[in-house]
Amino acid sequence: MNADSKYYPLYTFLHEQPLDELSLTIAEIESLLDISLPASARTRRAWWSNRSRGAVQAKAWMEAGYHVEIIDLENERITFRKPGIIYNVKRVGDTVLWDANLIKSLRHHMNWTQIELADKLSMRQQTISEWENGLYEPKHSSSKLLTLIAEQAGFKYKTGSNPD
Repeated sequence: MNADSKYYPLYTFLHEQPLDELSLTIAEIESLLDISLPASARTRRAWWSNRSRGAVQAKAWMEAGYHVEIIDLENERITFRKPGIIYNVKRVGDTVLWDANLIKSLRHHMNWTQIELADKLSMRQQTISEWENGLYEPKHSSSKLLTLIAEQAGFKYKTGSNPD
């Protein structure tokens, strides 16, 4: 993170945090930065995207080791979480049961957008969105591909058997 960036104070604050997760109001972030954030930070979820390419503000939290996890625009509260937690997952036979949180966490671990993950899996972005919102779960073949991506990327999870 460039020390000349207006978002450098946010980077420094987050970098010094021992917590795996913390929540800040937009006002607290503005106080740290000693500037007002653009109006889009209060109205557009996309402003808080974890894409570091081209988004100077995202570099502040990503290079400090965090991802934006929860965007509550109504209450102007942003929750940051450190990736790298070991996730507990269920397995049926040799297939990991991928749920919404696990898929989103893998995508963040890879620093990919939904479009990038969809391209890797040769599917539509809408499918990834539906998985991450819990509308659908991946089918067997997609679960296998997600598991291969996770293992190659060093995405950490512990598995257990499905009790059913």
